[in-house]
Amino acid sequence: MDNQSQPLSAEEDSPDPLEGQPQSFIVKIWLEKLNQESRLAAWRGHITHVPSGQRSYVQDLDDIITFIVPFLRKMGIRLKWRWRVWHWLNRGNHNHG
Repeated sequence: MDNQSQPLSAEEDSPDPLEGQPQSFIVKIWLEKLNQESRLAAWRGHITHVPSGQRSYVQDLDDIITFIVPFLRKMGIRLKWRWRVWHWLNRGNHNHG
């Protein structure tokens, strides 16, 4: 298999309890009108980590990725460099909880 078909890899010596356990997330999305007179709408939603119940409201796809990345790391999954850089650049731009 080439590297492009394997975006994530497991770290062999991770002691975290999430390692090896499947993680589930529920993503709910809906449309909200921007104002009563306009037909314009924006999508909103939230993502919930099922085992912990932790939830975050989202307004774009980046919010969903930012929410999931810490769980991937706790599972011992090592992100490729471009995802690590992206997450580092966006770490302060999203409010979760």
